[in-house]
Amino acid sequence: MEIDKQDIRALSQEQLRAFFVSNGDKAFRGNQVYEWLWSKNAHRFEDMTNVSKETRTMLEAHFVINHIQVDTMQRSSDGTVKNAVRLHDGLVVESVLIPTETRTTACVSSQVGCSLDCNFCATARLKRMRNLNADEIYDQVAAIDRESRLYHNHPLSNIVFMGMGEPLMNYNNVIKAIDMITSPTGLGMSPKRITVSTSGIPKMIKKLADDEVKFKLAVSLHSAIDSIRSRIMPFSSNFPLADLRESLEYWYRKTGSKITYEYVVWKDINDNAASIDALVKFCKYVPCKVNLIEYNPIDDGEFQQASEASINAYINALEANGIVAKVRRSRGKDIDAACGQLANKEA
Repeated sequence: MEIDKQDIRALSQEQLRAFFVSNGDKAFRGNQVYEWLWSKNAHRFEDMTNVSKETRTMLEAHFVINHIQVDTMQRSSDGTVKNAVRLHDGLVVESVLIPTETRTTACVSSQVGCSLDCNFCATARLKRMRNLNADEIYDQVAAIDRESRLYHNHPLSNIVFMGMGEPLMNYNNVIKAIDMITSPTGLGMSPKRITVSTSGIPKMIKKLADDEVKFKLAVSLHSAIDSIRSRIMPFSSNFPLADLRESLEYWYRKTGSKITYEYVVWKDINDNAASIDALVKFCKYVPCKVNLIEYNPIDDGEFQQASEASINAYINALEANGIVAKVRRSRGKDIDAACGQLANKEA
């Protein structure tokens, strides 16, 4: 009878060492295999060339490596790369490499589909099928790092958790993935180059602060008026802005780290003086900066990009109050790789 094989990357380094000792081998063998799994990102046991054939056969008998496969890779006219990533169970998520002149950024997914219901986002129209495991998140980053080296001749410089899913609804796996990405035994990236973007779940923002994370925090705000925010992000009616504000004040007290607010301006929704005034007031509670994001349509006319004049009105009001603000132009629109467009159309 065939045994049910465990995903070997679910084991810690200590557990791997213990496995080898219990099977009559030396503990250091676990270190070797761990290095192959993570820093060398091996897809198969047979790739582990400094491990004996007998050991590889034993590993094959007990474990699997549930590695992702990049099914399709699309390249935009602006250099953006979108990966359709097939998981071991056949489900698909998307991740994006965003290049600029000075850096390359990976935009990675944390869920298949999304737990939330933001009306302007294509991903939210997919039901949440499951959370990604830590190794599946890690694999997306490793794949984009390889693409960055191939196409841009330098390693990946930044990571944003702004792909499919709400990262704080997959808290443990996201934290474990970031621990491996930043570990010397993983990719060795600085946590300061990682930003986790949340739609704003106060309890989980406080947990991040209590866990003393070192990465940056971004919040998809889009309105500082509860009635408007709950219209465009219905789930937020359970998390009023007063609670979000309190959690962000807690975050800043504990970490000393500024918040980034992600904010899309839509025609006839939040392109008015009351919305601008509310955002300026909200920004004064916690040190922050504001990214005004160009809207990318998702096939219907409910949400439309606001005029340049409306966006400039936001910029002028924020800057007049000493708040750093910039307009973030979306990349990869021609391959549906821009903000809010990830939806597995090819799956």
